[in-house]
Amino acid sequence: MNAVVKDVMTPDVITVSEDTPFEVIAAALRANRVSAFPVLDQASRVIGVVSESDLLAKLALGNGDDEMPGMITGILRQQQLKKAHAVAAAELMTSPAYTAAPEDTVEQAARIMYLRNVKRLPVVDADGRVAGIVSRTDVLAVYSRTDADIAEEIRTSILAGETLPNPGTLDVSVTGGVATIVGRAQTREQAHAIVGRARHVQGVVAVRDRLDHLDYPGPGPARFDVLATFPTD
Repeated sequence: MNAVVKDVMTPDVITVSEDTPFEVIAAALRANRVSAFPVLDQASRVIGVVSESDLLAKLALGNGDDEMPGMITGILRQQQLKKAHAVAAAELMTSPAYTAAPEDTVEQAARIMYLRNVKRLPVVDADGRVAGIVSRTDVLAVYSRTDADIAEEIRTSILAGETLPNPGTLDVSVTGGVATIVGRAQTREQAHAIVGRARHVQGVVAVRDRLDHLDYPGPGPARFDVLATFPTD
């Protein structure tokens, strides 16, 4: 399994235009029980995102008086004052929007949301037009895979392709997304490579290394656990 954004996104997206009034946006957020809308230009391309937090500036800051927290200064202060005075989407939105493509991996989308501290990403096609929207909840769906599915993928896509001193000596069990790999590898490097590949399997929460290897001197290798992470390569 290698889920991509189009597998988990919501294809039906409510959008607003640049000139959509403040009160219309607020009412639509409330009526549709969502927290943000992509903003489209006249060519239907995504140019920004307007969220409930953008609208809150008007309520929190009123008419833009100077009663603002001391840490909000400089450029940030000016941005918040602008939002407090805004009357349409073009003035409220965060732009440019962070986006994902339909063929991006779920991990790529998750990394953008984590690093940029955003809750959702508009999904855009090659022409910049909206194709869907993906949320944090959507990307976390990879962790709903069954333990049996995860174990089968590790066996067939990783363990089955390894050259071993005794064929069939590697195996894996998965409980609660935690994969435990047991058996004997040829070398320390091979054992570490197997563990590294297993931790990138979608749905894996962590990998427990219980591998021995032929070139390790002494009674056996140090055992260690490896947290699953989003790949950086």
